[in-house]
Amino acid sequence: MNICSAIKQLKPYQGGKPISELQRELGLDNIVKLASNENPLPVSEKVQQAVVKAAKEVGRYPDGNGFELKQAVAQHLSVSAEQITLGNGSNDILELMARVAVCGVNDEVIFSQYAFVVYPLITQALGATAVVTPANDFGHDLDAMLAVVTENTKLIFIANPNNPTGTLLENGAVYDFLSKVPSVVIVVLDQAYVEYLDVDDTAIQWLKEFDNLVITRTFSKAYGLAGLRVGYALSSIEMADYLNRIRQPFNVNHIAQNAAMAALADSEFLTHSVAENKQGLLQLAAGFDELGLSYIPSFANFIAVKVGDVGVVYQQLLENGFIVRPVEMEGYLRVSVGTKNENKIFLDTLKLLL
Repeated sequence: MNICSAIKQLKPYQGGKPISELQRELGLDNIVKLASNENPLPVSEKVQQAVVKAAKEVGRYPDGNGFELKQAVAQHLSVSAEQITLGNGSNDILELMARVAVCGVNDEVIFSQYAFVVYPLITQALGATAVVTPANDFGHDLDAMLAVVTENTKLIFIANPNNPTGTLLENGAVYDFLSKVPSVVIVVLDQAYVEYLDVDDTAIQWLKEFDNLVITRTFSKAYGLAGLRVGYALSSIEMADYLNRIRQPFNVNHIAQNAAMAALADSEFLTHSVAENKQGLLQLAAGFDELGLSYIPSFANFIAVKVGDVGVVYQQLLENGFIVRPVEMEGYLRVSVGTKNENKIFLDTLKLLL
């Protein structure tokens, strides 16, 4: 078969091991998953009610333009609905952005070492050239990224907060970076974890100044809708038009759209979710301190912790019913914030294993 060489060499994305898979493999009943940066809280009653109501209408195609959801997001963030592109999770938007920007093998995509694993996957799948800049204290080195911009650079990915490190760039540094990037180069600011930050939506204001800026966000994290896959992009109206030209029709299903609108309107759940995550981060950090383990201070809903022999510790945790995530940083595991009890029993188990 004539298969694109870039696709042949591509290693598929490996998500966190599902609970059901570990149950099949080891026959365990009590499993705690702390691998995929999911929200450990059950969805709110308002979302549940919206899902039940929408389920009665699944015999029809969803609104392909997502009119009501776009209006809700636009009102929530004080932007124009025409600036919004909906995606089947923000990963969908990231791929759309790469397809809009990249046209050939000589086109370059810049991202940082220890960045979100989807960036290199998308770049390779399109046959483009990945330009990876060394991390600065596990985070993005914006000066290093600027230094490798060439006439072939088409796209730059920046995750803030970053996954899998949890590091955060200050708004001033990102703004200064945007002001120095050539206007023909598209910059994607991936803000999947932005709701966990104690800052205002400064980046949204930058859209008025930088036509080459695209902001991606998701309902999978703080809003707790990972299983429904709803994300969106904020951009110039022109960029949104290009994205919508190549977006798959009906890419966000009917139940997901209605659940997202309910979640967006439920400020009480979001406030509770963010507060619980903050306490969970403190709980895990305190536990790691007690165990004498180094970790990267996180601004997201996970912590990368150094455990030494990752393969051994990871397998031991699996055998004890805990799913965490090995990452590309040598010696580190990424641990998602669970409930207070999940965090406790994880730390207790880790103490015994170490």
